[in-house]
Amino acid sequence: MLFNSLAFILFLLVVFTFYWLLKPNWRWVFLLIASYTFYAGWGYWYVLLLFITSTIDYWAALKIHKSKNEKHRKRFLALSVIANLSVLGAFKYFVFFYNSGASLANTLSGSSFHLLNDIIIPVGLSFYTFQSISYTIDVYRKEVIPEKNLLKFSLFVSFFPQLVAGPIERFNNLMPQLLSKKIFSESMFTSGLKIMLWGFFKKIVIADRLALIVDPLFADVNSYHGFTLLFGGFLFVVQVYCDFSGYSDIATGVSKWFGINLSLNWRRPLLSKSLIEFWKRNHISITSWFRSYLYIPLGGNKCSYQRWLLNIFLVFLISGLWHGANFTFIIWGAMHGLVYIVELIIAKKNMNFKMPAILMHFYLLLFHTFSLIAFRAISASDLGIIYNSIFFKFNALSSFNEIRNLADAFTLLVNGLLITFLFLKEMQEEYVWFSKQEKLQTILRPAFYISIIVVLFLLGNFNSNQFIYFRF
Repeated sequence: MLFNSLAFILFLLVVFTFYWLLKPNWRWVFLLIASYTFYAGWGYWYVLLLFITSTIDYWAALKIHKSKNEKHRKRFLALSVIANLSVLGAFKYFVFFYNSGASLANTLSGSSFHLLNDIIIPVGLSFYTFQSISYTIDVYRKEVIPEKNLLKFSLFVSFFPQLVAGPIERFNNLMPQLLSKKIFSESMFTSGLKIMLWGFFKKIVIADRLALIVDPLFADVNSYHGFTLLFGGFLFVVQVYCDFSGYSDIATGVSKWFGINLSLNWRRPLLSKSLIEFWKRNHISITSWFRSYLYIPLGGNKCSYQRWLLNIFLVFLISGLWHGANFTFIIWGAMHGLVYIVELIIAKKNMNFKMPAILMHFYLLLFHTFSLIAFRAISASDLGIIYNSIFFKFNALSSFNEIRNLADAFTLLVNGLLITFLFLKEMQEEYVWFSKQEKLQTILRPAFYISIIVVLFLLGNFNSNQFIYFRF
């Protein structure tokens, strides 16, 4: 059940109405039923897998908490981590590694191993497994007291607004909110609706319209010159940001309707002036997860200088693989790891070195575009073609005609205006231009949301296109 579908809107209105009509003690039960119903819309066997992994982590956490033997505690923690990663590996990575090995064997030895077709990946698998793993690790670290009720814990793992694509929540932040007794307020409803409207706008107006240009371009990379491909990469930067942050906005707004505040997942990353700053603003929940549960266990910065840099690179490499079972994602992760390390070294050796802010913004946006081309490329061979075209076939004059063939002048103009509108909105959030002009704000705020609603109906793509991160 997609957020950007009529079915979800009807589902949300029904769940919202009954949730607040029920007595407080029964609301969490109803929310659990609603969450599993929501997930069943993707496939009934997905629900079974979700419940099985939740049960294993619930049981393992209780055993970790009760045991005073450190070896036993580590065994139950290992059971939880291995169980989750095994499920993730079986569905998401088995075919990739098998086909990679089979292709290599066929090339080197002339074997004839058959390649496997891709397995359907359960929606949200990467997100809810990581959220569940964080729980058992926190219990092991004695940062969390385990939940004794299996159904309550199942709600923590399956809460429907953030189940499919995050943000990945910590137990101590989300669980108390799910169980607390709340009083409905108009401000809760209004603030949630505003956030949802902006999220829908980013998804179905900006991201889905840009997809109409980006998708055909990356599906036939041999037909375009370097400038066209770089232009498509920039459009994908905006598309993936609006698509994923749009999902987070909708999830945040929906959660507010139930009196629940999700973690901030995006903080205007495209306005960053360095890659280090970018990763403090971009997909914050997954960045925080990798820091807490991979970077620190690897040793973090509490080790030798060389090992510290290696830890950083490994985290980026693994985070690339987390995004998808393809060499292109590994390349994307490696690129970010290397540039991140270079920035750290430069910052360490040139403490007084500063560049104009506008140049730093341009540098970040250019690198992000260049790296996201790897993220978007269908295969490593396609990626090689794209980079070769950018470096050796950068023909801007020919590219203008190619871009015109991808979209007419009106479509390009509309998309340009939408990107400009997004930029101005982000700049207002960043610098709060009108903070001291209350009268102007009272006019601009209603006008902004009225405009959002009008443009949603005029330009919105209501084809229920899947969110990009549902593939991961």
